[in-house]
Amino acid sequence: MEIINPLGKPQVRVSTVFCGRKLTLEVGRVGFRTTSSVLVTYGDTTVLGSVVVSDKPVEQDFFPLSIDYEEKFYAAGKISGSKFIKREGKPSDDAVLIGRLIDRPIRPLFPKGYRQEVQVVATVLSMDPSFRPDVVGMIAASSALMNAGVPFDGPVAGLRIGRVNGEFKAFLTPEERAESDLDLVVAVKDEKVVMVEAGANEVPEDVIIEAMRWAVKEAQPALELQRELREKLGVVEKEFSLILPDEEIQKTVDAWTEKAFADGGKKGAKIRNKNVMDRSKIADELMAEMDAEFALKLGEGETDEEKIADYEARLKKDYDQAFELSVHHEVRRSIVEDGIRPDGRKTTEVRPLSSQVGILPRVHGSSLFTRGLTQAMNIVTLAPMSFAQLVDTMEKTDEERRYMHHYNAPSYTVGECGRLGSPGRREVGHGYLAERALLPMLPSVEDFPYAIRSVTEIMSQNGSTSMAATCSSCMALMDAGVPLKRPVSGVAMGLMVDVPAGYNITEKDIDKAYVLTDLMDAEDFAGDMDFKVTGTTEGITALQMDMKVHGLPVDILEKAIKQSHDGRMFILEHMLSVIPAPREKISDYAPQIEKLMVKKDKIGAIIGKGGETINKITEETGAQIDISEDGLVTIASSDAEKIKKALDWIKGLVEEPEVGHVYEGTVVTIKDFGAFVNIMPGIDGMLHISQISDKRIAKVEDALKVGDKVKVRLEAIDDKGRLSLSMRHIDK
Repeated sequence: MEIINPLGKPQVRVSTVFCGRKLTLEVGRVGFRTTSSVLVTYGDTTVLGSVVVSDKPVEQDFFPLSIDYEEKFYAAGKISGSKFIKREGKPSDDAVLIGRLIDRPIRPLFPKGYRQEVQVVATVLSMDPSFRPDVVGMIAASSALMNAGVPFDGPVAGLRIGRVNGEFKAFLTPEERAESDLDLVVAVKDEKVVMVEAGANEVPEDVIIEAMRWAVKEAQPALELQRELREKLGVVEKEFSLILPDEEIQKTVDAWTEKAFADGGKKGAKIRNKNVMDRSKIADELMAEMDAEFALKLGEGETDEEKIADYEARLKKDYDQAFELSVHHEVRRSIVEDGIRPDGRKTTEVRPLSSQVGILPRVHGSSLFTRGLTQAMNIVTLAPMSFAQLVDTMEKTDEERRYMHHYNAPSYTVGECGRLGSPGRREVGHGYLAERALLPMLPSVEDFPYAIRSVTEIMSQNGSTSMAATCSSCMALMDAGVPLKRPVSGVAMGLMVDVPAGYNITEKDIDKAYVLTDLMDAEDFAGDMDFKVTGTTEGITALQMDMKVHGLPVDILEKAIKQSHDGRMFILEHMLSVIPAPREKISDYAPQIEKLMVKKDKIGAIIGKGGETINKITEETGAQIDISEDGLVTIASSDAEKIKKALDWIKGLVEEPEVGHVYEGTVVTIKDFGAFVNIMPGIDGMLHISQISDKRIAKVEDALKVGDKVKVRLEAIDDKGRLSLSMRHIDK
């Protein structure tokens, strides 16, 4: 039965086969009062994409677009595991990251100067546990925007790709994801890539490139289905206006800056300077000089003071914006035409590097990584595994997060005043990228049974702080004595394509694509793409790529990825010159941990009834004890003696009698035929009178009494589990 739409709009449904499953887009059943709503179903996953667009432009200097991804526990048939809070509240880090994942390919596809407020929400209503719902949310958001009548140059579709047994596959099961050495998300528009994010276990660059080509091909049905739905709905684009710089003002400012930036006849030489602060100061002085000149020419009034006041009230903001755009144009021109970057570097050159480790006396590991004006301090803290974070989300139930990387970048790091508060989406995203970069290189819990928290405190920003966070965290982990499989470095890359604005970039334009190693802020603002690559000498561990143009062919992305390798290796060489290998021992201030594997059926003996035994061990030894479900027992303390005492106690509880082994036992009972000796907690053995001494003994009491400590050897265990002991031929 069809739902009655009170607005009289028909229900429209379209379907196709997408990566082996049916993909359905449906309009008109829910979301009557939104600007656009699309219900997307893929397998048993259902996501609602909704869009609301404001009626009038907002008076501000940026596009007010918000994109959120809403997790609903009911979608997975779950109730939150929290004892106190059962309804969804603040988005989890996973939800924030997926919201960013959807936002990044969509935001660049709106025209510059569009100021209508747009809110996009992707809400997961039902979740098929056999695959992640995130890219279904991307399709839902894109499809809703396609039908909202806004100037969105979509559609886009995403694929999360893994590699199992050497074969690429989308929508992997949890078991397949665990086996895969690649976790790659690619967003596609037409036959181009608009966003890439990846985590990998030292995967070669060529494999990443091949996977992107595979994604472009496989995403086409989802793109075509969105176009089909838009056509069936007969979507009419709403009227809108763009708030753009006045062309005449821009021409006037461009003419002024062309002369002002020149130095001795050299274009743009005046604003090129190795020192970022000097370059910024020169630009500010030139802007002030321009304003002073134009105020007297363009300001209205009888006196100079009146002209200046009028210029500042009516025109200064527009002329200053035009000046900043002129600076961006000059940065592009200088790189494309002269091959010179703002600080004079070559396109493949990394800014000056300097680093230190062990800079903070009481922490477990620390480092300071400096690249040009960008600086990241990282602090590593080690703790027992019980300090690992439990993650409870729609997709995950009590998943243990052993390695945590947190990133902080207060406003003072860019020389500005600002409010301090909880981390925003950018901070969560940068921290996650750096975390992902190191995860594959961490030792196993069995080899290094520690929870690890890595915190990057950005000290100064001028481009690619996430890669500085990666490098600094790697060095701090090594300083803390974490035995990484291999060290990881990261570099940010930029791209400028020498084509007119709005030009359809194709693979034929590869010779016009200028790739920049170690991207800085001025180049990022003026460029067409920025991407971050992390990895070891053996391959890539993480990748994040964002476009400012409306998609790029894989051939150009391949050029950029391959150039990044040399930059990563250069930075890695610097890092290893500071700390060539992980410390042989952890800090004296870090907890010492001993581990012991026990049989699963022995865990109960350690815990005891109601936790009585483990609590007693903890109280009497002062050591902290953690037990995992697989039988790994870790004992932690800053005092080695406390660890030994607890370890011996636990061994005594779980150790099983071993034939031929000599035990220190206690005589607990004396009989005519011998004595019973307790050799382990709860385990007694029979010491026959004939096995007490090499000489003949008439009575047991002649040699032993209850409470005596004796050395005995376990001679045999019969089929009923009875132990036979002997004191003969044992060195006492």
